[in-house]
Amino acid sequence: MREIVLDTETTGLDPHEGHRIVEIGAVEIFNGLPSGRTYHQYINPQRNMPAEAFAVHGLGDDFLKDKPVFADIANDFVTFIGDAQLVIHNASFDMKFINAELSWINKTPIPLNKAIDTLQIARKKFPGSPASLDALCRRFNIDNSARTLHGALLDSEILAEVYLELSGGRQPDFELSAQSEKLETPFVTSNTNDPVSRVRPSKLPLRITEEEKAAHAAFVDSLGDRTIWRKVN
Repeated sequence: MREIVLDTETTGLDPHEGHRIVEIGAVEIFNGLPSGRTYHQYINPQRNMPAEAFAVHGLGDDFLKDKPVFADIANDFVTFIGDAQLVIHNASFDMKFINAELSWINKTPIPLNKAIDTLQIARKKFPGSPASLDALCRRFNIDNSARTLHGALLDSEILAEVYLELSGGRQPDFELSAQSEKLETPFVTSNTNDPVSRVRPSKLPLRITEEEKAAHAAFVDSLGDRTIWRKVN
């Protein structure tokens, strides 16, 4: 299954008040593992940057003035997403902006049901607890020290780690290999009425290809020594 972990930065809170997207970052996950493919683009919003938004992401008018407008990058962006399931923290916010930008250039909007909202997942899993991206990093001991300001690609990479934890903490392939190792030793009980598990004659084959393992290793190396992925491995 292909999933795209996605984040945007904007000039404000509502596209219908004239605010625009200024950055898009996305990370591809394939069958529960990062593929190493990413998408990142700064965008000229064709308007001034409010001080409040600049304080959040640090993207100013001078930096953005020579960047492409959304219409120029829309096809590449939509192609990268394809038919993948989107994974977004506070999905309604980003989807509102993405679909507004698409509508302004007469492109088909993305169905809202294509987006998994990790904010809603976190609130349901940890009711009453803070569910911001920073709070979830603290909960899962994920290093976000590089996040001095919001950045779409960095936040997508961090969210991919958070999403892994929210989804169970270990990838299905790792769990399968662990289970197959356990099956090498039969369960012995002193109670003769209890069933004794049978031993699988051979371990289940891993479903990851060598290319996927190499892509995952490259992605982990890019995250630094303290990333949660190293603990998973």
